[in-house]
Amino acid sequence: MEQENLYNKIQELLGNLRGNFNILEEQIDIDVQMEYFELSKDSKKTLDIERTLNIQDSLFSEDFSLEQKKKLIVKLACIDKVEAFRILERYRKNPDPELKDWAALAMQESKMLLESSLLDENQVFISTGLGGKGLKLRYFIVFLTKGNITLSDLQKKIVNTEVNFVFKKYGAEIEKINFSNNFATIKTIIPIQVQLNEMFEQTIENCNQFGDFLQINFIVTNVKELSIEEITQVLETSKFPGNEEMK
Repeated sequence: MEQENLYNKIQELLGNLRGNFNILEEQIDIDVQMEYFELSKDSKKTLDIERTLNIQDSLFSEDFSLEQKKKLIVKLACIDKVEAFRILERYRKNPDPELKDWAALAMQESKMLLESSLLDENQVFISTGLGGKGLKLRYFIVFLTKGNITLSDLQKKIVNTEVNFVFKKYGAEIEKINFSNNFATIKTIIPIQVQLNEMFEQTIENCNQFGDFLQINFIVTNVKELSIEEITQVLETSKFPGNEEMK
């Protein structure tokens, strides 16, 4: 299946607008992000800048509930003032444990808002469950064996070698490679302009020159790192060739 790279897709959505990409580096659960942005959207409708800044110190008060702090955090992140950014910066250094991710999201949003105003250019915020770094996104990939065969030590070495060779050629940073019986998992950070299918298929093709043991199908997500149980469940319910034996 033809897949556009993320960079081109964003450019298409933005049209001729120019701007900088800002990628959330932290790995934050998608449900937390959705809750944050929904509350942020609602808060913007009733934002009172003066009142919000007047009660900013409540962010550090034990008398302020977590729900009240959530509302204050998203409102501060919507204010185009250095004062709001500094209070969020201070809070992020020692947040309530339950609001650590909220503080990170608010800091990113506040920083972008200030940059957009100071530089007079659009700022594009990209966030995924696995986060990223610079202009790279983190992905979790699963390569599958043909016929669900168990990977031998030699095949594991081949996968490790080819993943390192091909991924680095595309500017990707490999964080870890793990092996289970019939699949290999890779956690990596990949530049947003890279065509993912091309890179993964080239890696699999290179591996298969040494025994034709990997499927051309693969699993890839930037939402979360899958557990062995979750991968097994995907395989058991998928239509990938050769998985019939698992059912």
